[in-house]
Amino acid sequence: MLLLCLKIFFIRILDVSLGTIRTIITVKGKTMLASIIGFIELFVWFVIVKEAINTEETSLFVALSYAGGFAVGTFLGSILSNKFIQGTLNVQVITSKSEMMEKLRKNGYAVSFIDIKGKDVSQGKYMLFIGVNNHSFENLKENIQKIDPKAFMVVNETKYVQNGFIK
Repeated sequence: MLLLCLKIFFIRILDVSLGTIRTIITVKGKTMLASIIGFIELFVWFVIVKEAINTEETSLFVALSYAGGFAVGTFLGSILSNKFIQGTLNVQVITSKSEMMEKLRKNGYAVSFIDIKGKDVSQGKYMLFIGVNNHSFENLKENIQKIDPKAFMVVNETKYVQNGFIK
């Protein structure tokens, strides 16, 4: 019984992790790769569900193993996706600190900006546009917060980028 529960737990981690990665890859438009991962995911899922349902064991531990594997698989799939799937972010920053553009550029970020008017029209503000890969975002955020802790920041995932410079 213990062997069955462990098998169900670890196979569920595998198939749910694959499902999480497949979903993110689908959103990024990589449909062929997502289809292949989906095939493997559902094959693994079918095999383990068949075994879990057809067992003679009536213990609650079978269900707990199944649910626990799902939960851990979701968590692990998210971590793997964030670590290995390359993504591009569009960061918009509103600041009154004119020196932010040059400081960020000195740190290797490509920054475009426009002058804007905020709530207080007498105070000059700038909207910065920065393209960055998801692995560099935390460093960018730290740089922005050091320069202007009150900076307003909006971050969106970008599906497609052509030309330009991305750090």
